Amino acid sequence: MKNENMPLVKPLSPESNSEVKKLAEFFNETLGFCPNSVLTMQIRPEIASSFINLNMAVMANHGRVTSALKRMIAWVSSNAAGCRYCQAHSIRAAERYGANQEQLDNIWEYRTHQAFNEAERAALDFALAASQVPNAVDESLNQRLHDHWDDGEIVEILGVISLFGYLNRWNDSMGTSLEDGAIESAEKYLIKKGWNKGKHG
Repeated sequence: MKNENMPLVKPLSPESNSEVKKLAEFFNETLGFCPNSVLTMQIRPEIASSFINLNMAVMANHGRVTSALKRMIAWVSSNAAGCRYCQAHSIRAAERYGANQEQLDNIWEYRTHQAFNEAERAALDFALAASQVPNAVDESLNQRLHDHWDDGEIVEILGVISLFGYLNRWNDSMGTSLEDGAIESAEKYLIKKGWNKGKHG
């Protein structure tokens, strides 16, 4: 019988594929380490390479949808999906990309906390609604988004949500083991509201 806390497939060494290793240097900036999810994807290097390139494109900072906000969008999306691995990663990346300390400390209360403005609330509510099954995006939310963001910015926001839809399914199904750095950030910001490693321990 499979150990409950063992991943479905073991990740490879970062040295297994030189092309993937070079692309994965991106994550040394975002997280401080290459995630085990990518090290598992590289069993099929074309999947790992395509994912990393998509991640770089989606998470690029084009202006008002800042790098920090994109990571908070990723966190709300991952929270809606229930993926503890991605919750830990996204809060760590938000921290590393300069998210406001008060926002990090109160991410669970983004709808009511004064640290968040109405544009951010609209983006985060969209992340929550778009990540549910069935999808909960409605006309009212559509209008709120357009009140604060232009079409290009909405595409960026949905790009993050969609990228993490892939990651949530990958890591929750795989039972990907969490790395020490991700655990450290999750315990700093998320454990007070009940987060735990679960299957990712």
